[in-house]
Amino acid sequence: MPPRDTNQPPEDGLANQPSIRCTACNSALQSPGRDTVSFLLIDHLKIPIVGCGDHLEQFSSVCGLTTEADPELLGHLPAGGVPCIGCRQERYTPEQSLLRIDGGALAVLACPTHQSAIIDRYRTGLQTQQHLTSSLDTV
Repeated sequence: MPPRDTNQPPEDGLANQPSIRCTACNSALQSPGRDTVSFLLIDHLKIPIVGCGDHLEQFSSVCGLTTEADPELLGHLPAGGVPCIGCRQERYTPEQSLLRIDGGALAVLACPTHQSAIIDRYRTGLQTQQHLTSSLDTV
C-alpha cells in the first residue's frame, strides 16, 4: 500500500469525508450489494462489512490482535446467518460513517452496539500493533 500522506489527518477513525484514495474501496462502497458484503467472524460476533479485499484483510488482521482465536473473513453469509436482528437489517447508505484505513475505507453494517464493539476492537488492535512495533524498534 502507498505510504500515508503526512499532510492528511490520521485515517484510523470514523469519518464522513468523501475522499477515498483506494479505487477498489470506492467501487465496493458505490454499489454495496450481496456480492460486495463480507463478514468478519471474531469471537461471538458476525459483522457485515463492505470494502476492498486488501483493506478488509488489514481490518481483520488488526482486530485479530484483540483475541486469542484467529478471525475469519468470509465472502458469503456465514452458516447460521447473522444472529443479531439489528446487524441483519442494517443497510449501507452514503451518509453512513466510514472507518478509514490507510487510504481506503470500510462500512461496518452493524447495529450501534456491535459497530461500537468492533470499532473499539480495531482501535485496541491498532494500539497493540503500535506497541509491538515500537518494542521492536527499541531492540
